[in-house]
Amino acid sequence: MSRPGIDGECWANSLPTVAARQPFRCRTWVAALRVICDRDNGDLAHSRRLGAARLERVVRREITRAGGQKQSLRIMPNLFAALHDSAGVLTHRRGALERVHLLLEDWAENKRRLLDTETRMVGVLDELELTALVTSIAGLSAVGAAAILAETGDPARFPTARSVVKHAGLAPREKLSGTFCGRTRLTGQGRASIRLAARRAVFAARHCNPVYAARYQHLTSREANRLTSDQAQAAIAAALLRHLHAVIRTRRPWDPHVATHGTTAAPTTISAAA
Repeated sequence: MSRPGIDGECWANSLPTVAARQPFRCRTWVAALRVICDRDNGDLAHSRRLGAARLERVVRREITRAGGQKQSLRIMPNLFAALHDSAGVLTHRRGALERVHLLLEDWAENKRRLLDTETRMVGVLDELELTALVTSIAGLSAVGAAAILAETGDPARFPTARSVVKHAGLAPREKLSGTFCGRTRLTGQGRASIRLAARRAVFAARHCNPVYAARYQHLTSREANRLTSDQAQAAIAAALLRHLHAVIRTRRPWDPHVATHGTTAAPTTISAAA
């Protein structure tokens, strides 16, 4: 997905850097490209004749059609100004717009396939009656949980939660040799795909889950043995794997008090109809 940003640089360079620092992650920018490349067939003169106000209305309709809600009022004026920049897009338009058009088609197809895959993954969770359980972990989406479980397989095959963590290569291990004692590091000998899925899930969960947020803050700010951001993310990823194992094995929703203090609680069991 990095090519669109590269091929779009000939257009991006003709605008102020504040227009869209990551153009192909901006709904307004992409919608405008679709209007110009698909509807106007790259005819910039036609796009200019629409005028700034009418072009904005056309782009707004394209954003709505694609599932967005509103356009960027800051980007559209700069985009319209670029249509008149003789040193930028007008000079490079034939090659640039052709590449952008092809990339937009590939991008749309990849997004469609990704959405279809995620829908089927969540459908499997629903069939197994696991969706309510795994999403009881605050900040963990059904798609994120499905991605992890697709790599780990049935958690019931692991006797303990630590077994899952070791399988992922997220278990810390001391480096010992005779009288030498090195720094404790992750083994890194497990399945890299599980670590990747868990780390990706943590990016969202850490900001939405108060337990994970507090843990991250503690690990990165404590005086003794302070961890880097990457190390703290790995520690939370390991905790997430343990919590997933627990809720699925016990068929009970995630309890933040148990996750924080290890106390015995009596959470309600999620029924099959949940």
